[in-house]
Amino acid sequence: MTASPSVLAAADDGLAGSVPDCADYWLCQQVYDWFGMDWLAENAQALIAKPAKILLIVVLATLVRYLAHRAIRRLTERTATGAVPSILRGRRARATAQGDALDQLAARRTQRAEAIGSALRSFASIGVLGIAVVLVLGELGINLAPILASAGVVGVALGFGAQNLVKDFIAGIGIILEDQYGVGDVVDLGEASGTVEAVGLRITRLRDVNGVVWYARNGEILRVGNKSQGYAQVVIDMPVAHDTDLERCRTIMQEVADEMYAEEEWVPALLAAPESLGVEQITSEGVFMRLQVRSTNADQWRVGRELRMRLKERFVAEGIRTPLPLLSAASGTGSGVR
Repeated sequence: MTASPSVLAAADDGLAGSVPDCADYWLCQQVYDWFGMDWLAENAQALIAKPAKILLIVVLATLVRYLAHRAIRRLTERTATGAVPSILRGRRARATAQGDALDQLAARRTQRAEAIGSALRSFASIGVLGIAVVLVLGELGINLAPILASAGVVGVALGFGAQNLVKDFIAGIGIILEDQYGVGDVVDLGEASGTVEAVGLRITRLRDVNGVVWYARNGEILRVGNKSQGYAQVVIDMPVAHDTDLERCRTIMQEVADEMYAEEEWVPALLAAPESLGVEQITSEGVFMRLQVRSTNADQWRVGRELRMRLKERFVAEGIRTPLPLLSAASGTGSGVR
C-alpha cells in the first residue's frame, strides 16, 4: 500500500518533513522515524529488508546444516559402538583371541561409520545449501522458473546419459550401508577375487594373490563371497587308500588337531575345538577324511597350512598310505606318473 505524504505527516505527530512513497508503509515509517532521511526510507526495502531476509536465510541454513551434521555424527557413533555378535566370542575362554576380535570389529565399524557419516553429511549439506541458494535468488528478484526448468531438462539428460554412473553410486551406498565388505577383507566378486584395498561409492579396488590390482564397478557386482566376516571355517580333506583303517585314521586326525589347539602359540588363532568328521567322500582314487576347525579371519590360511603339514607327517609316522595315482596303479609300477 502506498502512503501519501499527508497521512505520514499526521502519523509523525507534527515531525518536519514527509516520507516518500513506499511499498511497505510500516517499514518506511519506522526508518523515517529512526533516521529522519527521505532517501533511506524510500529505499528501506532494498537496503534493509532484503539484506535482513538474506542474512536470516543464511543463518537458518547454517543452523540447520549444523544440527543435521550433529545428528548424523551421533547416529554413526552409536552404530560404531554396537554390541559384538555372540558368534565372535567363541566357545572357549580365550582372552587374547576375543580381544583381537573385538579390536578388529571396532576398527571395522569405525571405518564403516565414518564412510556412512561422510556420505550423509555431504547429502545434507548439498540439500540445505541448495534450498538456501534458491531462497536467496528469489529474494534478489531473479526469476527461478527458467532456471528450474533448465535444471530439470539437464537432470533428465544426465540421468539417461549417466545411468551406469548413477547405478554404481547407488550400489556403492548399499555396499557401505549393508557392510558387505570393507578394506582388508578377502572377497570373491566373480570375475576377480583378492584383498580389498579401497571401497568407494563408484568402484571397489582389490588385489589378487598374484599382485594384480582389479577395479570393479559397484553396479556390476552381482554377488559377493566374503571370506573375512565373522569367523573362518578351515576345512581339510585328507585322501587315504581304500584299505585304510578309517576309524583309526579319524582318531589320529582328531589327536593332531587337538594337540595344535592346546598349544599356546595357536590360542589366538583357533576359536573353537577341532572336529574330525570322518569320511567325506569315496572315489575311485581313494577315501577323503574331513577335519574342520574354526579360526580367525586373518589366520585361516596359516592354520590350514600348519594342519596339513602336521597331518601329513603323522600319517607317514603311523604308516597311513595316501592313494596311488590311477595310471601308476594300473601299470603296477607304483612309481607315480612319469
